[in-house]
Amino acid sequence: MRNYKQLLAAFLLSTGTMAIAQTNELVIQTKKVGAEIQPTMYGLFFEDINYGADGGLYAELIKNRSFEFPQNLMGWKTYGTISLQNDGPFECNPHYVRLSTPNHEHKRTGLENEGFFGVGVKANEEYRFSVWARLPQGGRESKIRVELVKPNSMGEHHAFAAQELVVSSGEWKKYQIILKPNMTEPKSVLRIFLASEVTVDLEHISLFPVDTWKGHENGLRKDLAQALADIHPGIFRFPGGCIVEGTDLDTRYDWKKSVGAIENRPLNENRWHYTFPHRFYPDYYQSYGLGFYEYFLLSEEIGAEPLPVLSCGLACQFQNKEMSAHVPLEELDCYIQDALDLIEFANGDVTTTWGKLRAEMGHPTPFNLKYIAIGNEQWGAEYPERLAPFVVAIRKAYPAMKIIGSSGPGSEGDKFDYLWPEMKRLKVDLVDEHFYRPEDWFLTQGARYDNYDRKGPKVFAGEYACHGKGKKYNHFHAALLEAAFMTGMERNADIVHMATYAPLFAHVEGWQWRPDMIWFDNLNCVKTASYYVQQLYAHNAGTNVLKLNMAGKNVTGAEGQNGLFASAVWDRNKNTYIIKVANTSDVDQPITLNFAGLGKKDVLIDGVCITLQSTNPDNDNTLASPQNILPQETKVVIEQHLFNTILKAQTFAVYKFKKGVK
Repeated sequence: MRNYKQLLAAFLLSTGTMAIAQTNELVIQTKKVGAEIQPTMYGLFFEDINYGADGGLYAELIKNRSFEFPQNLMGWKTYGTISLQNDGPFECNPHYVRLSTPNHEHKRTGLENEGFFGVGVKANEEYRFSVWARLPQGGRESKIRVELVKPNSMGEHHAFAAQELVVSSGEWKKYQIILKPNMTEPKSVLRIFLASEVTVDLEHISLFPVDTWKGHENGLRKDLAQALADIHPGIFRFPGGCIVEGTDLDTRYDWKKSVGAIENRPLNENRWHYTFPHRFYPDYYQSYGLGFYEYFLLSEEIGAEPLPVLSCGLACQFQNKEMSAHVPLEELDCYIQDALDLIEFANGDVTTTWGKLRAEMGHPTPFNLKYIAIGNEQWGAEYPERLAPFVVAIRKAYPAMKIIGSSGPGSEGDKFDYLWPEMKRLKVDLVDEHFYRPEDWFLTQGARYDNYDRKGPKVFAGEYACHGKGKKYNHFHAALLEAAFMTGMERNADIVHMATYAPLFAHVEGWQWRPDMIWFDNLNCVKTASYYVQQLYAHNAGTNVLKLNMAGKNVTGAEGQNGLFASAVWDRNKNTYIIKVANTSDVDQPITLNFAGLGKKDVLIDGVCITLQSTNPDNDNTLASPQNILPQETKVVIEQHLFNTILKAQTFAVYKFKKGVK
């Protein structure tokens, strides 16, 4: 203790705060093991915004691969003799292109695809090109030449990988070859030449890295999926978000269209396509290649419980003010059946209609779905009156299924105040709260859940992020305030059962909304400070809440608490105490962790301190500097049952001590 006091005195003298500073004693009641922390507590929310799916997590490199965009050749350049046909082999995607010999021996027929902000490939990696093709006019065979081409500023195009593919049948068949580029190029294009004089039809032109997440052919981009797995999420919410609602009902996300054969999944217009005129992308559509089967599979592979969200029959209420835009109550049955069929798809026996489809897609064992959300950010009386029949039907068919309702688009206000009692009346299991709020909101919400009704539904903090005033971009200070707020969620784990930051992904050239947790370009990704906050909580969730206070009060950043927020948990599996402290103040804070209630023979060993800190609050990780802000781990030693330290200004810290016996 003497050394600490000497250090503290020197520190206070150097900072000129000797007269006013005092040690902040955080008392952890080790004998009062509290509420169980749910395995779902910290998780992930995915929405196809910012090119999060096509052009992002979904590893397909070709845009408009089945020529089904409203402008059928959007994303393609054509030359020579090419015609668009619409009687193809796939009912939901009937369009294809016909390549014929041009009328001059020195002309060429072919087409090029621009990809998503370019076709990104890496040197010496393998890429699987596939295409459905046929010889419409007969003949023994036709050839196409497939190239990866590097465009440059001089207008020259250099092919750096090429293969020929032989089409040998008048019937539609799938063909594939492997391209192995000899250089790394983030913005190449895919070029296809007709390399013979025999006409050929091409449909569903596709290019995937062979090395996808878990090696799946219709796979996910490996680095992005790995970043999700590295969080160790407990819950995975999908596919949105506002895309569940759609700009209109015709463009809502329809899960049934996202399963089955990849080639026959229809195109869907992305709801974010029109939302922000200043970030408008007229080529933003959903191929449904990343569909509900892939979402369930990813959930399983990253160890998270799947949480699908389905439409309740209301289109986006921000964009549709008239009730005529929504499904009338008397026509809601098919939407309710969609929910029941989804549960059968996830959990049904292989003898059931939808369980059989799941098995045919490659997963005969059930996905063990436990949660389902109905509606996203709906509000008004029209929402609970549509939710009610869903609850009745699901409870009758699947009484163990946990149903999640919504508290609307805000964290407070008239809509929020109306919906919470309605969700209690309908007896949903959890209520989804959303809050994208500025700094002052996060700084005043440390005690948000302390006085929630414990007898009603539990809380799912389904979408949240700190949006700085004048700083609506990723920066460390926002992440620090998120960490501070999360201490309140953790302290109230008896009522808060799930929490997911949002949005998850953003392409640096295709973003519409920020901040976001993970940014990427065509070849690389970067984890933000907010990512590391989420990871630190998920990796150190513990199993039970412990009571922690300072001067008899919860540490919520309240007046007199020096900008500190704190929570404590016990991990019975690792026999470890875990304390999380956020110092949101602009000065270093002396702190004592007092582990009260331990016996004389109890010792605390293997002390570890993990900090996340930046000297520049506006700083964050970038693609150019991905390691600006990383968690830093050091070993620490505790004297008896007291740990004394100085927590630097603007710092989030996790302290861990294992319990032993003398």
